[in-house]
Amino acid sequence: MELIRTLLDRQVPASPPALPEGLRTLYGGDLCFPGSGSDRPHVIGNFVSTLDGIVSFAVPGKAGGGDISGFNSGDRFIMGLLRASADAVMVGAATLDEVSQSHLFVAESIYRAASDSYALYRREILHKPRYPLTVIVTGRGNVDLRRAVFRTPDVRTVILTTEEGRARLAAAGAASLPSTEVRVIQAPGSRLPAGALLELLSSEYNVRLLLHEGGPTLFGSLVAEGLVDEFFLTLAPQLAGRTPESVRPGMIAGIEFLPGAAPWLELFSVRQCGDHLYLRYRKRDVRA
Repeated sequence: MELIRTLLDRQVPASPPALPEGLRTLYGGDLCFPGSGSDRPHVIGNFVSTLDGIVSFAVPGKAGGGDISGFNSGDRFIMGLLRASADAVMVGAATLDEVSQSHLFVAESIYRAASDSYALYRREILHKPRYPLTVIVTGRGNVDLRRAVFRTPDVRTVILTTEEGRARLAAAGAASLPSTEVRVIQAPGSRLPAGALLELLSSEYNVRLLLHEGGPTLFGSLVAEGLVDEFFLTLAPQLAGRTPESVRPGMIAGIEFLPGAAPWLELFSVRQCGDHLYLRYRKRDVRA
């Protein structure tokens, strides 16, 4: 991978650095995360988007982020770095359907070249378990339990769902999967309340840093409640377009903000590799 160049970084240097030397060299600098300042996890979102704001072509077999980024190595490295940093990685059921059956939401699954460095970082610097907790959010329990993420002993997975979803998962044999747990979030319908998701992960799984990787509807519910602290966005030099007949999502779906209430963000860092830009934003402090 070509080295990533840092064009802007407003992060106060940590002493000692948070990243080991090899990862710092590849990333073009250090990477630190503050606490959320509350009892809930510090939440970061990670997306890749075309220049016109599309995060998925929404075409069967071509709906994943790799098709948006062009399978860019810098994007995949940063995705792995964020996974290596996190206590838990959260995705919705639709996002789960977009990845291969064998995919695991761990650092080395997305960028194998840095596997040893990721492992060293988690073990020696962060003192975290080998893999982050995988969190699958599904209101109706419509997930394929044959996937590797539910059947890999070293990877703990929790499925957050409704009573309806638990019944469907129980009928599919979820109780026989030793590394997978099903937890119910009380909800009036199939959409799970974002705050309750974070409360459970914090209180019962000790999640302090949560990485969210999609989809846009689940992410939108977190943003709408002011629960996302940072946004990592890879900007790919590609145009996708939209038509009235096709639904190609942006980073947020299922929620819209009116002028005056739309969240503003602070640009925290800008990195570049080739024609791709890697942007990091933080939620603007409304007290500022």
